[in-house]
Amino acid sequence: MSGAPSGRVVELDLRGLLCPLPVIRVQDRVAELAPGDEVVAVCSDPGALNDIPAWCKINGHFVLWKGERDGDYVVHLRVGGHRE
Repeated sequence: MSGAPSGRVVELDLRGLLCPLPVIRVQDRVAELAPGDEVVAVCSDPGALNDIPAWCKINGHFVLWKGERDGDYVVHLRVGGHRE
């Protein structure tokens, strides 16, 4: 089926990192992935709930879910086409 996600899901443990490091770590990992892959960023910095989605919007990636889980802040995104 064309356009289906690749099914690859990567979880990043970004707890203990403060802005802007969670966004930088997500950016670095996304650069190694293919469109359709997914990243689950688990953070302790509540700012990540705004910062990572803002970065996604600018760079053509898609936020599938964001919120709190077990005391952490989580952003689940799907990699879109990379911008050059």
